[in-house]
Amino acid sequence: MEPLYDKKLKFLTEMSVILRQDVIKMLAEAGSGHSAGPLGMADIFTALYFHILNHNPKKPNWPDRDRLVLSNGHICPILYAALARAGYFKESELKTLRKLGSRLQGHPHRSALPGLESTSGPLGSGLSQAIGMSLAARLDHNGSTTLTTSGSATLTTSGSKGASRGKHRIYCLLSDGEHQEGNHWEAVMFAGKNRLNNLVAIIDRNNIQIDGHTEDVMPLEPLRLKYEAFNWHTLEIDGHSFEQIIAATSEAKAIYEKPTVIIAHTIPGRGVDFMENNYLWHGMPPGISDVPGAPPKAEQAKVALHELRTMGGKISSEHQ
Repeated sequence: MEPLYDKKLKFLTEMSVILRQDVIKMLAEAGSGHSAGPLGMADIFTALYFHILNHNPKKPNWPDRDRLVLSNGHICPILYAALARAGYFKESELKTLRKLGSRLQGHPHRSALPGLESTSGPLGSGLSQAIGMSLAARLDHNGSTTLTTSGSATLTTSGSKGASRGKHRIYCLLSDGEHQEGNHWEAVMFAGKNRLNNLVAIIDRNNIQIDGHTEDVMPLEPLRLKYEAFNWHTLEIDGHSFEQIIAATSEAKAIYEKPTVIIAHTIPGRGVDFMENNYLWHGMPPGISDVPGAPPKAEQAKVALHELRTMGGKISSEHQ
């Protein structure tokens, strides 16, 4: 991974603003979808697709590419925007989000678009999918692997010759709310027990879910200590700091005895003042409902785009 220079930092900052604008435009056009999560995760997706991931949009099935599994698939507008801006498909297709016959559905469908590694839907299932990819990579690299299942059985399996070298990494993006799912914790235990050191989980710790704040609905803390208890290398970062995002993923590569989880503290609705930290925007797009503290619904998308283009009034925009 290249070091982060001022020029690259400026590029990443500008790209994250572009991706957030794409999200607002997509949601306003669709008239449905989630706002808060995609905006809050824009910096992490920018860092991943434009600095961290080893990938090639011209060869989306390249065997040695890193894999990204989006478990909380409802934030897929930011994934689609990142894929389009990275060159996996034309940016004009973003306007088809959630439309009948579109490849850009409300949850990613693996075979629909180049660059998609998994199909999402039920929350809590993404880490299990990522674990399967992690084990496959270990097989390809080592030729065989021994693992312990959730029971007491021990299995030894062999990989196939001629496959990927298996040195790629698996990144699994998770919501904090899906930690209420029991099958997620079974996957956490499995990965820790089997020391899947090529697996990196990134948690969007924005403290909200569709019907309130996570600590009111089902408290998750102490989240870090829980992962540490299950043999994960655990990091906590500011999910809006490119320096911290990149440093954390770099540190994960140096950990050889266990998987890594990065708890990324983010602001839901980041960049749009009237959406920030308001759980009502978790599952709602701009333009469909009047919300206390927000502009009239007919003005919401326009105001949101203006805030993003001017970075909350810090700069002048030539597109006003």
